[in-house]
Amino acid sequence: MEQILNWIITDLNGTITLPELLLSVGIAFLIAAFILWVYKVTYTGVVYSNSFALSILLLAMVTSIITRTISSNITLSLGMVGALSIVRFRTAVKEPLDTAFMFWAIAAGIMTGAGLYLPSIIGSLLVGVLFFVAHMLGFKVSRRYLLVIRCDTMGKELVEDTLKTIKHKKMRNHAFYNGAYEYTYEVEIKTEKEQTAIVSRFDMISGVDSCSLVAYQNDFGE
Repeated sequence: MEQILNWIITDLNGTITLPELLLSVGIAFLIAAFILWVYKVTYTGVVYSNSFALSILLLAMVTSIITRTISSNITLSLGMVGALSIVRFRTAVKEPLDTAFMFWAIAAGIMTGAGLYLPSIIGSLLVGVLFFVAHMLGFKVSRRYLLVIRCDTMGKELVEDTLKTIKHKKMRNHAFYNGAYEYTYEVEIKTEKEQTAIVSRFDMISGVDSCSLVAYQNDFGE
């Protein structure tokens, strides 16, 4: 009976010491800060979201606390697993790469919560370095813009000839109203110099009323 009681007290009513909790959350925060730095440096989207960046920090720390709680109390872990299984998160993540960073933060939180501090630090550093190297070598997506051009009949042919010189493009709209032509193309641009060069080429054409690049996020999967 004493062995059974001791087992119940030690295993079913496990405790979390304050130093262990602070250490887990602190290391999770440091790793999440490194993940956030990699995310900022390699970000290629149109609009940077500060809320998503903060969610990376929260995911790592909260996951670390949950894992530490589960590992210290068997009874509580069973109840927590059942409670979390009914939770539904309906926030849409439009960029697949953002999902990968969230999973990275969760994995770091699980490892730090389980007390695997050194593997979590080494693993996160390794993933970050390899991903950064891949990004620098060119494994990244070019930014997409909408190129909107308005011209009259005199500049129509020159505009169409200039559009043929742009390699990565896709027509979105071609309209004619009030005596003016409007061309809308989706183009891929890597650098700011290319942005200036494309706009300048169309502005120099006689008959072009306006030429603009509109930054947007392609959510149509096309």
